[in-house]
Amino acid sequence: MTTRRDFIKKTTTGTAAVTLGATVFPSWANARILGANDHIKCAVIGVRSRAKAHVLAIHQDINAKILYSCDVDDTILEEHNAWCQERIGYVPKVEKDFRKILEDKDVDAIFIATPEHWHAPMAIMGLQAGKHVYVEKPCSHNPYENDLLVAAQKKYGKKVQMGNQQRSAKTSMSAVEDIKKGVIGEVFKGEAYYSNNRGSIGNGKAIEVPQTLNWDMWQGPAPRENYRDNIHPYNWHWFRNWGTGEIHNNGTHEIDICRWALGVDLPETVTAFGGKYTYDDDWEFPDNQQVTYTFPGDKFITWTSHSRGIMKPERPGRGIIIYGSKGVIELSRNFYKLYDLGGNPIKIEFEKELSATTNTQGIGGLDVDHVSNFFNAIRKDNSLNSDIRDASVSTMLCHLGNMAHDAGHTVQIDTQTGKVLNSEKAMQSWKRDYEKGWEPKL
Repeated sequence: MTTRRDFIKKTTTGTAAVTLGATVFPSWANARILGANDHIKCAVIGVRSRAKAHVLAIHQDINAKILYSCDVDDTILEEHNAWCQERIGYVPKVEKDFRKILEDKDVDAIFIATPEHWHAPMAIMGLQAGKHVYVEKPCSHNPYENDLLVAAQKKYGKKVQMGNQQRSAKTSMSAVEDIKKGVIGEVFKGEAYYSNNRGSIGNGKAIEVPQTLNWDMWQGPAPRENYRDNIHPYNWHWFRNWGTGEIHNNGTHEIDICRWALGVDLPETVTAFGGKYTYDDDWEFPDNQQVTYTFPGDKFITWTSHSRGIMKPERPGRGIIIYGSKGVIELSRNFYKLYDLGGNPIKIEFEKELSATTNTQGIGGLDVDHVSNFFNAIRKDNSLNSDIRDASVSTMLCHLGNMAHDAGHTVQIDTQTGKVLNSEKAMQSWKRDYEKGWEPKL
């Protein structure tokens, strides 16, 4: 173990910056190292934001190629094509209807970076088409989809990885191993937090759908609504018809790491406090929120979200703290810090490459590691760092946070199914209404 003197020395040492996508020639132009069966051909669906991280991570694998870029917005596609030419040296084929991509037998894996209401339905359709699936968090819009996606993976047998990339962080892995060894004694609390200063989304006005946007395909499985000027391309996060709020948008990451570190699954109770305090606008979720989960063995997790109001200077924009009987661990996407009960630093580890934390793209070294793990699972049947069966549990905790907020009181949870036992109001969110013909099915 690193001494306190070593700790101080390390804190003055610079860390490596991320250098992704800097090569001029496409990775697939190089000589293949692996056999033809190990060459993975991919499609990236939804290419505005997180897709950039996916593309750069895929590009780092010399035996992977992006066959397709897919989006329903021509403007976004044009921007993405130019970006691809600059960053990876080639432009994948463009397809506006993902269903045509699923028909292409040359495609081995799809990467889903669409709005959240599409995540599970598209992933299920991908599995049915024989594709491996990398799906951004959250893996579902509602608990019904959550269970359905897990069942679909079991039925069709392909690999499904959720994009909670901190599961592939070497420092987080090291911390969890140390916890298992008893370095901080008996762990009892995980504290997850996120802080940002999002502005008002205003009160949307109905306008004509831009000619560049296929609004019907954008909505897909969601019940139809008129187009408004404050939905696309980002603010859909804050509307229940398409998004799932900040607890899913960012809390999925930190809540997942807390659950992993504490070694817990579904909770016994969930309590949510908070509301919308900052702006009088169309935002439909809490903009400031506290959620507490209790688990067997007197363990608990808290989620604190300040979507519109940054906590400074004591903390970074996001992170995790794990409390134990003998010490405390602080985690982020970029480091692992170990303290004794007196708050004295004992050990620190940094990620080799840094990852962004609070912007919308979140590009960094963890994406490369997470995608590499996904590819190794496909090629070698290695274990996934965020297999959908486990990732769905963390997603379910976030669903339960929203459901407890809707209930307005502490909800009791069936620890086998995740269903709320004492609130019919909360259970109204178990399954959504679907546009006719679009409901996901096995």
